[in-house]
Amino acid sequence: MAMANIKKIDEPKMRIKKNDRVRVISGKDEGKEGKVLRRDHKKDMVVVEGVNIATRHKKPSQNDPKGGIIKQEIPLYASKVMLVCPRCGSATRVGRAFLESGKKVRICKKCTEIIDRT
Repeated sequence: MAMANIKKIDEPKMRIKKNDRVRVISGKDEGKEGKVLRRDHKKDMVVVEGVNIATRHKKPSQNDPKGGIIKQEIPLYASKVMLVCPRCGSATRVGRAFLESGKKVRICKKCTEIIDRT
């Protein structure tokens, strides 16, 4: 049997990169801003500094003999955050554009400023 016309479902495009400044747009931490510490393409999640903090109970180990209760950032969906433009300072959608050299860069949809610095 031939398998024709089967579409492969692509992973969602994540327009947020590590070290970007983002603002949370929904949820319990709505309005908070922070830096992206890491992102997960497959799960479409990001970890933002100082946002979505959970309490974890850690057992003592050789690496951490004290153990105890620690607070740490846990991932949240990338759709809940928006990039903050470095120029205009507002949360904005991300567009794509090509430079004259042919390089693809991210741009702010509100002020059309280039976000990626080369």
